[in-house]
Amino acid sequence: MNLSLNWLNDHIDLSGYTIQELSDLLTFAGVEVEEIEQKGLDSDLIVVAQVQNSEPHPNADKLSVCQVDDGTGELRQIVCGARNYKVGDKVPLALPGTVMPGDFKIKKGKLRGIESHGMMCSARELGLSHDHDGLMILSADAPVGTPIKELFKPDTLIEVEVTPNRSDWLSHLGVARELSVLSGHALKGAADYRHAEVPTRTAKPAEVEIQAPESCPLYTARIIRGVKVGPSPAWLKEKLEAIGLRPINNVVDITNYVLMEMGQPLHAFDMAKLNGGIIVRLATAGEKFLALDGETYNLDTSDLVIADSARAVAIGGVMGGEESGVTESTTDILLESAYFDPPSIRRTSRRLGLSSDSSYRFERGIDPQQTIGASELATRLIVELTGGVAEDATLVCGATPALTGEVTLDIPRATRLLGAQIPETEIDRILDGLSLEKVGGTAGESSVWKIPSFRIDLQRHVDLVEEIARVYGIDNIPATHGAIFSEASAADQSYDFRSRLKSQLTALGFYEAG
Repeated sequence: MNLSLNWLNDHIDLSGYTIQELSDLLTFAGVEVEEIEQKGLDSDLIVVAQVQNSEPHPNADKLSVCQVDDGTGELRQIVCGARNYKVGDKVPLALPGTVMPGDFKIKKGKLRGIESHGMMCSARELGLSHDHDGLMILSADAPVGTPIKELFKPDTLIEVEVTPNRSDWLSHLGVARELSVLSGHALKGAADYRHAEVPTRTAKPAEVEIQAPESCPLYTARIIRGVKVGPSPAWLKEKLEAIGLRPINNVVDITNYVLMEMGQPLHAFDMAKLNGGIIVRLATAGEKFLALDGETYNLDTSDLVIADSARAVAIGGVMGGEESGVTESTTDILLESAYFDPPSIRRTSRRLGLSSDSSYRFERGIDPQQTIGASELATRLIVELTGGVAEDATLVCGATPALTGEVTLDIPRATRLLGAQIPETEIDRILDGLSLEKVGGTAGESSVWKIPSFRIDLQRHVDLVEEIARVYGIDNIPATHGAIFSEASAADQSYDFRSRLKSQLTALGFYEAG
């Protein structure tokens, strides 16, 4: 999963941490940091420039001599090797003194005898993308002389590998919530999206019907009419592009934003392409489905589908259909937010060889208590960005499953397992910081904790002990037992003999046959 540091900073102030300190914090939390990439350069010396003239270099066939306007009132001469620009284009210009990635400093100099006072840049040279096929051509309305960092906010992209049991980390809010506990810095807003303000209404069978409650215990729908589908605003594009997602249109981009913001997959259907209401059912034998990736899949009776009265319009929790997707001609949409059974989604995804950001999260288990809140967040953004009007209530079919409950912590047993006497007040502080709620217990003996809905991995006493150790810090727990010498047994000696014999025979050129 890719995390944007700017996006994380929307939820928690991390300005006091270096990138290495933040990486260490995530690592000690149990999140494996695989790669850190700087996107964009925080420099006032890289500005928007407009090419006013371009002539062939007199001494080099592959170079051009350009006169560019950098906003200072005087043209600046630049020798350039790119071919993808034309006179009038606006491009990034690194002025002398700029320090580029790799500690390369831009200086005034000569290229094949012609002076060059800066360097026009590709997106790759600025760390904004991997595209290096020529200069980065900027928007025609970009003001000349404006620092590029004002158009493309520098960011740090952190690629992490999340363990299968921690589905709550598969969102920026989830990671920020964890960092809040580890750093002691408060979140800027709410810790989750459980609380929705919009009223709900039980869906009529003609509107939404669940025929496979084992695979889909909860399905919600919100109708939004009069939307104008088009490009997303710059802030939304910037957030998605920062983590490697390609903007598509404002409606689809909003569903992707909510997915990466708080971990709930959503899907938007074009209502004009639906025949009647939504039916959540298992596929029929031999049923085929044309997905958004353009491929047709053969379904079997264990696959969950979202259907209308005529055909399947989505593979539940995995991918939508090409025939019901949102396009520029869409005016009315049905916004799906649901909870799907993880094993069901996992089986379908593996069998079809079809994986998506949605299935990745449904397979690991999402927080069902945020299903309606996610729909509300997306609806608010869709209304704001598309001019649509949402119906007053969210349609609800089924019931929200309760996946978490109460867990009792045996304090003396926890002390034995940890090998350290951690004060009970510190234990309470740690678990409270993890959004657990203390609801009972006996001082010095036990405490009973209500588990938040997003921590479906906390089911047993030992799970709480592990959380205490993780947040308290393994390095803060002193070693109390040294290694104990044990005499080699007959089995050990036999194993060592066989290992030595194998090594000797291999060295002589023999092969092991069985």
